[in-house]
Amino acid sequence: MKYRSDPAAIRGSIAPLVTPFTAWGALDLASLRALVRWQLGQGSHGISLGGSTGEPAAQTAEERIAAMTAVAQEIADRAPFLPGTGSAKLEETLRLTAAAEQLGADAVLVITPYYARPGQEALYRWYATIAGEFPGLPIVIYNVPSRTAVDLAPETAGRLRRAHANIVGIKETTRDFEHFSRVLHQCGRDFLMWSGIELLCLPLLAIGGAGFVSAAANLAPAAVARMYTAYAEGDHERALELHYALHPLVDLLFVETNPAPAKWVLEHRGRIASAHVRPPLISPTPAGITRIEALLADCEDLVR
Repeated sequence: MKYRSDPAAIRGSIAPLVTPFTAWGALDLASLRALVRWQLGQGSHGISLGGSTGEPAAQTAEERIAAMTAVAQEIADRAPFLPGTGSAKLEETLRLTAAAEQLGADAVLVITPYYARPGQEALYRWYATIAGEFPGLPIVIYNVPSRTAVDLAPETAGRLRRAHANIVGIKETTRDFEHFSRVLHQCGRDFLMWSGIELLCLPLLAIGGAGFVSAAANLAPAAVARMYTAYAEGDHERALELHYALHPLVDLLFVETNPAPAKWVLEHRGRIASAHVRPPLISPTPAGITRIEALLADCEDLVR
């Protein structure tokens, strides 16, 4: 909670954790806690949970709250905690956000409501309602059109920013890099923006981004964190080296639907007890595993 009053201090690599399950599909909170300890030990600048990589749509609200509770307890204010609390239902989103607030989250990531495909006015009212319910809690919009089938327009982001002081930032997961710039232009350069697209993480810093929420941090947390630190310290050449070194890992993550490949690697590295993903996802196919192993060989020095 110590970063809640100063969300501008939340910068760098915010690791979006997978949600470990047992081999029979139950929540594995012991593995989740171990992941948090490992991430912080590897230098991640903050922790997120409940974004796309965390399979939130395959969990009940009770499970998501249990997972948030475990992570909040493990972090114990050592780093910023930005859980994802959005869903397709407003009532559930409010319930999850209230739980995150009570657990001491420093900010919350609220995804655009998926499946219904609301228009821009509807999106404005959605976020305005949430911001109004939690005036003391920093809200970060989570825009991920490939998952939700809606794209929050820069003008809508600007309108929300001007109307609600606690809407402090956005996680942009769109490959349209011009969109990033237009959002910052509409919202102001003090608006916090994190990239959720792995290969746009470093470029975002050049236009004023606050950092990244990259799935690559699940497997190479130290390298992803160092990329941010190198850039922030002016060592742009080292940041570029890491950016390009991470390419095979990024390809690995999306050999099949994220987070199945990441979970497969984490299980085989002993980081989690099981690579289980919940339906409708499946574990990597034999062909997928062959490709994962080949790509892993190209980035072995980053995945430890």
